[in-house]
Amino acid sequence: MSSTVWVCGVDEAGRGPLAGPVFAAAVILADDVVIDGLADSKTLTARKREALASDIRACATAWSVASATVEEIDALNILRASLLAMRRAVDGLAIAPREVLVDGLHCPQLDCPVRAVVRGDATIAAISAASILAKVARDAEMLELHRRHPQYRFDRHKGYPTAAHLAALRAYGVCEAHRRSFAPVRLILESPAGAPTA
Repeated sequence: MSSTVWVCGVDEAGRGPLAGPVFAAAVILADDVVIDGLADSKTLTARKREALASDIRACATAWSVASATVEEIDALNILRASLLAMRRAVDGLAIAPREVLVDGLHCPQLDCPVRAVVRGDATIAAISAASILAKVARDAEMLELHRRHPQYRFDRHKGYPTAAHLAALRAYGVCEAHRRSFAPVRLILESPAGAPTA
């Protein structure tokens, strides 16, 4: 078996939103596995991501998805919470990787060599696959949050600070899914009418 099998790609989804957990995925792809259409998840439609996620789960040597909660984001900050989710994803793999390649500039602390790769989600298949799995998992979580809090329309903006989301925050206040350490949410909480909703 080629050593490439033991190289793991890692990426996260959900650093920028005002609500919901941050997710991360870890994927090990054998060097002879080719999944057509892999790309940075942000460049793909939701339908394409779902189809590719099914292919990735079927073809990967190992894969894992993990998250860090809103409470952990508020306690640690979003960067540290993202790295925590990444570490959890790698720890959840059925196979221990020999090396981990992480999209971006920052690496979690792991028990194996780890290297940051700028724009890795667009250039390294395993990182692209991780990007897709993380995004699909987070979008599913945001749909669940929409069912519990339909007034915020998490199904449309996935928690990002769109004009519609900010208007809903002003109209309905803050729910338990919101990241209280993020400035737009914190400002609502500090305003006279900013008490959290049920």
